[in-house]
Amino acid sequence: MRPGRIGTVSRSRRLATAVVLCATLLLPVGCVRLPESGPVVETHSGGSTTINEPAYIIPKPPQAGDSAADVVKGFLDAMTAFPTELTVARQFLSVEGRASWNPGLKTITYADASPPRGAPPKVSVTLTGADALDERGAWTGPVPRNERVLPFPVARDADGEWRITEAPNALVVPETWFEQRYRQVAVYFFDPSARVLVPEPVFVPLGEQLATTLTAALLRGPGPRLDQVSRSFIPPGLTFSVSVPVSADGVADIALTGDVGQQTPQAISLMLAQLTWTLRQEPTIRTLRVTIGGQAIQLPGQDSDVSVTQGGEYDPTGFQASSLLYGLRGGLLVSGPPETLMAVDGPLGTTHYGLSQIAVNLNATTAAAVSGKGRSVLEAPVRAPGKTVREIVSGAANLLRPAWDIADRLWLVDRAPHGARVQVRENDRNSTVEVAGISGADVRQFLVSRDGSRLVAVVRRPGRGDSLMVSRIRHDTQGRVLGASAAKRIGWHGEGNVSIRDIGWSGPTSVVALQALAGEQFFAVRTISVDGSPPGPDSLANTLTGKVLGLVSSPVPSETLYAVTTSLLLDQTNTVRQNVPLDSRVTSLGYAG
Repeated sequence: MRPGRIGTVSRSRRLATAVVLCATLLLPVGCVRLPESGPVVETHSGGSTTINEPAYIIPKPPQAGDSAADVVKGFLDAMTAFPTELTVARQFLSVEGRASWNPGLKTITYADASPPRGAPPKVSVTLTGADALDERGAWTGPVPRNERVLPFPVARDADGEWRITEAPNALVVPETWFEQRYRQVAVYFFDPSARVLVPEPVFVPLGEQLATTLTAALLRGPGPRLDQVSRSFIPPGLTFSVSVPVSADGVADIALTGDVGQQTPQAISLMLAQLTWTLRQEPTIRTLRVTIGGQAIQLPGQDSDVSVTQGGEYDPTGFQASSLLYGLRGGLLVSGPPETLMAVDGPLGTTHYGLSQIAVNLNATTAAAVSGKGRSVLEAPVRAPGKTVREIVSGAANLLRPAWDIADRLWLVDRAPHGARVQVRENDRNSTVEVAGISGADVRQFLVSRDGSRLVAVVRRPGRGDSLMVSRIRHDTQGRVLGASAAKRIGWHGEGNVSIRDIGWSGPTSVVALQALAGEQFFAVRTISVDGSPPGPDSLANTLTGKVLGLVSSPVPSETLYAVTTSLLLDQTNTVRQNVPLDSRVTSLGYAG
């Protein structure tokens, strides 16, 4: 902390040097290119770390004779109380200020803050490196420049002491304080067709109130920002009195109140799936006991205690999706564990079609392959001898590796002369999807999440390097694609030109990227949250020396992430590395999806 300042060193600045020197990016499923020689040696690895218990902070209340500037500084300091308790912070406010202040509407984190400036009746503080989260704890990104100066009107109270008459409706805290006391989790809603859960990352405070915080985030719902992207089956208007207690034997008692009317068994099943998937992130919880107005919520014929393992059929990474690898060897489709890739008996594994890229749907029944030097897409069964091959796209310019989602929609990006064209194939029809920031741009790689709610792309801009862009995909209640939101940039803010060679999913809400460093003598493998928030303690950051061709990754936590060389799959997941020899003829290697 600099003398005379409220704050701390910027997390983004602290990470920038580490990323350039030692970050390791994980590549997406596939994208193995022309074989090149050269050893690859891992020089640094990062990942899950032990989080020390954050220190308790008991703030000092206002003191007699404090100046207006002292009161403003004391108010900001008091918001760092931990466990979070704002009683002392409210003492710096006037009676009117206490009544109007709503710190639950937003959280602002800052890297640094100026000393309070100005004279009564208004004092102000200027924040630098400021980012915001909404009321659910969802990361919304940098605070606009015109909102980084926080005004604090002040007036003397009946005792002649300065008090703040109106405070910003936000919890305003240093980012180092926030890093030590909050963790990122996911709140689970459903896609509009109610077929699959859609995780939304949020930050929640550490401590014993995690079950309470997660339940409150669910009750708020996805909000209008995610209209046609996700929906909730938890009826609106429900509340709980104080908290969600968790018993010593792991039962979370969720006692809700509100008028919800008659709920169908299907609606109850979906509501319980949202609760079990969200609350299973608290490791002490084993079962849920849910009541509304004292009435137990349970499915017919089932117990009122619901295991947090229920709802697996709505898995956003694909219920019972194939865990095998798929790729091309000598232009033929192969599959299997990484040690024993074998040609499949379907037509793409027995006949040469000039394939350059391959993608297999989640249940591994159908393959989509790029052929004709990137100009066409062929579709065929993975394991059905004698079946025919269909050409489903022709006349393209330069197709990237396709992607499948859980609804068997096939996603395509054609690198046309005038910029990328995004297409989706559903119900045997191809349609164009306009994605501002991606459509018409120079797209080098792309991904679609298995739940079908996110599109991520690497976009190259002349003189500015590569950017990682993410868009939300909108659907109707039948699952048909309606459109997509304007893409937003995530990762590498303020770090200069970046060269991204591959991307892939490392979890339902995180991607892994492969970055070329130092003239391609080093490669970084790094995980990045889809909301653009800074890396947390569990983020991966590895550095490899030598030539790395791509990544093989999956959103399923139990599946291994590999960095690909001409002769090896380099394990990036396990503490004890289990590298696998790779035939140099194998290309476009990846998991299903």
